[in-house]
Amino acid sequence: MKLQVRGVMLIMLIILIATLNIGLMVAVPVWQTQIQREKEEELIFRGRQYVEAIRLYQLKHPGQFPNSLDILLKERCLRRLFKDPMTEDGEWDLILAISSPSIRGGSAQRIMIAPPEATKGMVNPQIIGVVSRSRKKSIKIYNNQNYYNQWLFYYGQDPQKMPEIIRWGEK
Repeated sequence: MKLQVRGVMLIMLIILIATLNIGLMVAVPVWQTQIQREKEEELIFRGRQYVEAIRLYQLKHPGQFPNSLDILLKERCLRRLFKDPMTEDGEWDLILAISSPSIRGGSAQRIMIAPPEATKGMVNPQIIGVVSRSRKKSIKIYNNQNYYNQWLFYYGQDPQKMPEIIRWGEK
């Protein structure tokens, strides 16, 4: 009798473990998707914070753009330097003006995307925004783009007009 009860308990335990495993297999992808969606919202928030900081910098220094993100912090245009939520290291690529953005025109005609270290060798780089370094495909479509490194956040941006993009180091 004791042997039969132990056997039934063992079978019930195996069924319980199998059910839990199936439940986890269903829940984990949903959970990962939710985390990615939250990171996407955070990316948009942080990118827009940089755009607003550059707008404030423009108000303080008409016609000029910051040459580093640290200046936005020093000038009190930004509360803190935000990290890119889509990358491990949190580093952004910078969006630099090639032709000066126009408030009336709504968009820079040509922009350059470069890593922050590339600006050290430039004479007076004009940072107008940031973009994620992540090349992963997004869940959300932002400004008709579905890869994080195509989600541009820059001062004077017109979501209806994509600028000509030149990437640092590419010909």
